[in-house]
Amino acid sequence: MKQILLVVLALIALQQSNAQDFQLNGTIKDNTGVPLESATVYVEKISDSTLVTYGISDREGFFEMEGRTDQEKLNLFVSYAGFKPLRKVITITPTVELGDLKLEVQDNLLDEVIVVADRAPVTLKKDTLEFNANSFETRPDANLEELLKKLPGAEVDSDGAITINGKPVSRILVNGKEFFGDDPKIATKNLPKEIIEKLQVVDTKTKAQEFTGEAGDSENKTINITIKKDKNKGYFARGTIGGGTDGRYEMSAIGNIFKDNMRTTVLAGSNNINSSGFDFDDVYGMMGRSGARAVAAGNNSNGITKSETAGANYSNEWSDQYELNGDYFFDRSNTDTRSRTERENILPDTTYYSSSENTSNAINDRHRANARFEVEFDTLTRLSYSPRFTTSKTKSVRNTMASSSDGNLDLVNNTETSSQDDVYNVDFRNEVDFIKRFGSRGAFLRMEVSQSYNNQENDNFYFSESEFFGDDARTEVQDQFIDEDEKEYQYGLEVEQRLVLATDFFMDLAYDFSSSKSTNSRYVYDADSGGAYTALNDTLSSNFEVNTYRHTPNIGFNYDHEAWRINTNVGLLNTILQNENLLNPASFDNTYNNLYLSARVRYELERSKSISIDYRTNANTPSIRQLQPVADRTNPLNIVVGNPALRPAYSHNIGGGFRSFNFGAGGGSGIFSSFDLSFTENQVVAVSTIGDDLRRTTTYANVDGAMSAEARVFYTKSTRKEEHEFRYRMSLTGNYNKNVGFTNGTLFNSKRISVSPGIRLTYAIQEVFEVNPSYSLTYNDTKYSINEDRNEDFINHRVGFEATTFWPKNVIFGNDISYNYNGNVSPGFQNSSILWNTSLGYQFLDEKATLKVKVYDVLDQVVDTRRIIGDDYIQDTNSLILTQYAMLSFTYKLSNFGGQSGRPGGPPRRR
Repeated sequence: MKQILLVVLALIALQQSNAQDFQLNGTIKDNTGVPLESATVYVEKISDSTLVTYGISDREGFFEMEGRTDQEKLNLFVSYAGFKPLRKVITITPTVELGDLKLEVQDNLLDEVIVVADRAPVTLKKDTLEFNANSFETRPDANLEELLKKLPGAEVDSDGAITINGKPVSRILVNGKEFFGDDPKIATKNLPKEIIEKLQVVDTKTKAQEFTGEAGDSENKTINITIKKDKNKGYFARGTIGGGTDGRYEMSAIGNIFKDNMRTTVLAGSNNINSSGFDFDDVYGMMGRSGARAVAAGNNSNGITKSETAGANYSNEWSDQYELNGDYFFDRSNTDTRSRTERENILPDTTYYSSSENTSNAINDRHRANARFEVEFDTLTRLSYSPRFTTSKTKSVRNTMASSSDGNLDLVNNTETSSQDDVYNVDFRNEVDFIKRFGSRGAFLRMEVSQSYNNQENDNFYFSESEFFGDDARTEVQDQFIDEDEKEYQYGLEVEQRLVLATDFFMDLAYDFSSSKSTNSRYVYDADSGGAYTALNDTLSSNFEVNTYRHTPNIGFNYDHEAWRINTNVGLLNTILQNENLLNPASFDNTYNNLYLSARVRYELERSKSISIDYRTNANTPSIRQLQPVADRTNPLNIVVGNPALRPAYSHNIGGGFRSFNFGAGGGSGIFSSFDLSFTENQVVAVSTIGDDLRRTTTYANVDGAMSAEARVFYTKSTRKEEHEFRYRMSLTGNYNKNVGFTNGTLFNSKRISVSPGIRLTYAIQEVFEVNPSYSLTYNDTKYSINEDRNEDFINHRVGFEATTFWPKNVIFGNDISYNYNGNVSPGFQNSSILWNTSLGYQFLDEKATLKVKVYDVLDQVVDTRRIIGDDYIQDTNSLILTQYAMLSFTYKLSNFGGQSGRPGGPPRRR
């Protein structure tokens, strides 16, 4: 193996010995000498049009690039919307100074010139960042996710989450339509790169905003995938089947048929390795990596799940007037969980300890159906209707053993509980949206009517036996049947009228109304001497109703012109909250008026550099569980009682950010920073009272003083020189939280600070290998006003290393290793672990088939231990997780685009 590596490195060194580094600069202007900002400049090999490097001009029209090539001469191209592309042969020297390059206005008759201009790797338009897929080299059989990883400014993390220039991607569209609902990963994992022509990155907009031309959410991005015209007819499909040790298995398949504006997608799968079932990652596939990384990050891993899924999606558009998009999804899950928890509870004058062991099994069947039908009566009038339906049925069994000890670790109480639940839930929602535009300057009238209904029925057989020791020694037994139904009806109306005051200056008159009616009927029956549940327990039973009405009349002024985007709305936030106890007649009715304010200012210093700040207010009503004044004793050591006098919480949120990205140097570099501040009045918090028997009674109250703050800064840089790629990403995140609560009549606060720096590197040689080392630490410091002796500070560390090789040809070998260290956990909990996943795959049958062996947790070391710092407690938990297994799997894919069967190499790289 060592000799093979030496040969590979020698061949690479020999290949690079004839290449030279070069720098290239110049200034782009129009024929009158005015600088052109955001012009695309790129150079290619003359022989085969292979992209060497590219860049974007700044506000002064200046560009500077660097690259590496073994060619003496290259083709230089300059592209700018509305102007003729410029082509020039340049001789390569260490420094190439081109001076002023002037462009002429586009002649639309020169069709062949327009085709050449489409080859620009990156194009910046007013609100759109566009990438030419063919300009970015990937492996022949790459999918959309692999292509995204090659784009400047794009980041795809290990769980498939995407960011573009520091902003998260919330939607992926294909030819302007959603690809199987709102899950971007189904598109990124399954769309083949060979059918993609362009990727357009825009601010995320609702369907209404797309029609009216309003500005979207600049903090979230949408990627629209444009399919090549000669590929927009055909099908592609992939299927996987695998079996492994300890009874582990996986099966999944997805198929997509499309023809112009029509597309149908079907998928199905089953596995018992905590996977969504539609990964199809060529390296690790359905290895349950998301669950493993949740463990590594200290998040809930949700036990071990066997899942079965099936779904279909249909989308079509007729005569540019009617559009239909609908999908149906079924999933069944069977989940086993087990956890052990040790908690130190902090009181004003002492501490006490509690521990628990929990096991559960839950079987859930869920059906989801969504549709959207749109009709455009003309270019100015549109009506859409969107129904959504979800139903689920869950059967679960839970068992818990818990105990509490005083500060001297003397046992004070213990309890054993078990419950069997049958839960049935139905959720149905409707939205009707009507828009009428007036002229072409931006005026419109929009009306939206919404309705939702949710009904949850729960039959619970509950048993507990609790022992209390000491002077008041006793045993308490609860043997009960709990019949609980909870319903919620919601109605909403939104009306907005936009008036044009001047060019790019608008006034919005709006009125939002929402109504919510929630009912909770909870009847508790005690077992009689014969074991039948016939005796109604009046003390624990209730029939409670909450009505909420919210009126928000407001006026807004919006300015959107060139570098400035200013959006403001001010109005009244009127909330009416009515509670009524139907079993024990009592009611509460009150009205709350608050200022409604939303303001956002964004200034674009340059096309890829901006600064923004925003402020908004909101009111959140308490949940029916927090309002219902009846004791819930399903945890005998923590009895919960609601408070019907709670007020809505009123929050103030301030945020801002600065972003700057440079598309030069054959890759790109950028810095992205943001901050968020939140202050809450009348925050709903828990009020706890702990008796001598260490039984906790919890209710709720409104308090002021809660706040949170977060600041983030990221720096990323990537360089590509021919087949070599190097990227690094440094990050620093800081959080501050001040939480307020009550314990034993004492008002307390906890102040928590966390700082987390991190770095991730990537080095790759196309078609040979890619390595990704990373490191991050998190420093936590928590101070308690309730007991300064229990202040906490500790550091967690995480080291990661991913390595993938694509040599020899058709062989893919991947390793993903992470080391996690938790700085401070209770005795008896393992505070560190190494998770190593590996995979070896071989492609054959013209690379349509893949045979793969993968091993999850090679060292059999993975553990789920995490520390949670609460407002008045410190808790360590260890949970059941997926452990070591090996699996052999087979994947086959087939495709036909434009009447031709797909092949790994796809079409020529250039048209």
